[in-house]
Amino acid sequence: MAATTPKKGLSQVSLIFACGTALFSDGYANGIIGSVNTLLKRTYGADEVSKHNYSNIVNSTAFAGTIVGMLTFGYLSDRFGRKSGMMTAAAIVALFSGLSAASSGAHHSIGGLLSMLSAMRFLLGIGIGAEYPCGSVAASEQSEEPGIGKNAQHRWFALATNTMIDFGFVVAAFVPLVLYWIFGEHHLRAVWRLSLGLGVIPAVAVFIWRLNMQEPTRFRKDSMARARTPYWLIIKRYWRNLFAICITWFIYDFITYPFSIYSSTVVDTITGNSSALSIVFGWNTVINLFYMPGTIGGALLVDYLGPKHTMILGLMAQAIIGFIMSALYTQLTKHIAAFAVLYGIFLSFGEVGPGNCLGMLAAKTGPTAIRGKFYGIAAAIGKVGAFVGTYVFPDIVNDFQSRYGGNNPNIGNTGPFWIASGLAVLSAFITLVLIKPLTHDGMAEEDRLFREYLEANGYDTSQMGLGLTDESTTFSDGDASEKDGASEKVAAV
Repeated sequence: MAATTPKKGLSQVSLIFACGTALFSDGYANGIIGSVNTLLKRTYGADEVSKHNYSNIVNSTAFAGTIVGMLTFGYLSDRFGRKSGMMTAAAIVALFSGLSAASSGAHHSIGGLLSMLSAMRFLLGIGIGAEYPCGSVAASEQSEEPGIGKNAQHRWFALATNTMIDFGFVVAAFVPLVLYWIFGEHHLRAVWRLSLGLGVIPAVAVFIWRLNMQEPTRFRKDSMARARTPYWLIIKRYWRNLFAICITWFIYDFITYPFSIYSSTVVDTITGNSSALSIVFGWNTVINLFYMPGTIGGALLVDYLGPKHTMILGLMAQAIIGFIMSALYTQLTKHIAAFAVLYGIFLSFGEVGPGNCLGMLAAKTGPTAIRGKFYGIAAAIGKVGAFVGTYVFPDIVNDFQSRYGGNNPNIGNTGPFWIASGLAVLSAFITLVLIKPLTHDGMAEEDRLFREYLEANGYDTSQMGLGLTDESTTFSDGDASEKDGASEKVAAV
């Protein structure tokens, strides 16, 4: 038994990644559209693209689709299981990534092409949104399975979910640069279409990876897939915690997504609107690379500081960097390397804190029975923040420019930094006051307390679970303790 335990631990880690890795598609799809927008303007003319209000529409439709996917699949994940939701999500992402790349208008009209692309981005967003309450929730449940050391539960969840999203942003920044090197300035149509189309590959790979998966043990034991859901009892018990997570997630996405999506536009501005796309995409790649040390470093910290305190640390550090950039923006834009480093560190601290911890808190503080809905609602509110931030970002820049710009054409870009830094401080305060600490094996404990709460209020908990009693699907307390003891021997896994 002891000889096979390390293999079991590695196998369990692979299951966590199989559940969460598809979130790479979220990072890639949201990151790639910023570079594609730049390419479309260079290919078809900035005036022609702007005439159709394309940038705002395509970003808005993608976020709207994501919200629909989160809410719809949050319900389906709890009712029909995590695996069916994950498989459907991967299939949707693969299909509509391909169709986005193939977008075309009637008689090759630019307006028709942009409308088609916006529609495909909405449908792609549904698949991306579905991954949150299906893939992320399943990853959280797999992270507390026997074989995962207690001091690695939060780490593997963060690496399999938020790190995958961030890696998607990095790849999304680098792919257009590579394609530009291959095809050159005169074949930008090939660059933007292939940039979108390559999103098919990770979605198909994850779909195949998931084929032989089973439902997580927590879902099989404590779900309400075959039972009536007592919504009023659930609301009374969990509304405060859900409210706090929703507000902080709204703020995080309000800050993160506009800065990420428009990073190529910001760099385009500080490089003097350079006609060399290699310069714009190159600096965009450098900036996005800073996501990785933030999310990886935060993942290594979170099991020791706890998600709550790690989140507060990241938020306060991000606020400090943001205030520095706001005050010194004019000087920094004269030295592109210094700007890129500080801008990257600003984004990086966001990943140390809320980037890694919000999904963890949303997935692990609610009970298994409604985990998909709980996570889906919180993530959807976050996407509303992303939608609002993306939509108002240009207006904030223009307003600051008109008020304080004077003879400095770049002063408008300081506006979002001032606002984002202040919101980071507010989010840290909300986290400190309203969000409860999260412990290891907290999901099992929460499920136990939830059952006791339901029974005290007259609910028949015997109808919970999938009714499977074999050893492969349920464990007695003694078995669980024995397996946890064995897992401590491989905590390094």
